[in-house]
Amino acid sequence: MWPWLVTAVVIVVILIIVSMWRPLRSFGRQVQVERARELFRLQRERLELQFIKAASETGKPRGLLWKECQWDSHVEFVRDKQSGQIAALAAVTIQFEAVAGGDMEGLPAVGNLRNASAVFFYYRGHWQTVGKAVFNMNPNEAVEHFKNLYERIHG
Repeated sequence: MWPWLVTAVVIVVILIIVSMWRPLRSFGRQVQVERARELFRLQRERLELQFIKAASETGKPRGLLWKECQWDSHVEFVRDKQSGQIAALAAVTIQFEAVAGGDMEGLPAVGNLRNASAVFFYYRGHWQTVGKAVFNMNPNEAVEHFKNLYERIHG
């Protein structure tokens, strides 16, 4: 009689775990999103400076130097559909200047303001950036353009 009782208890425990898995996972993901949003808000100024430094060091666009970034308050949070990683797209207007003696020097369009979305990644509880910008798209447009890769995080 005892082996059947033990087997029944094990089966019930497994069924409880399986039935609770999705709600617990969903709750955990929501907590992670809220933590990521709050950390982004608290670290925004530092992250903006980190973005400008990283972007300036990429050497892109070729022949141009990063002169100024004007940050907008709009940020879209997304999740990578494959990895589940959280990312933030922040609205920014960027101004460049030509490298002295370079190909772009003297071109009138060099100083034009360009709208873009600065990309940040939430990795192991910390926000990071490599200075990547999605040019000519505000965050909403970028999310729509990359809808096969990312899903918008609502809330």
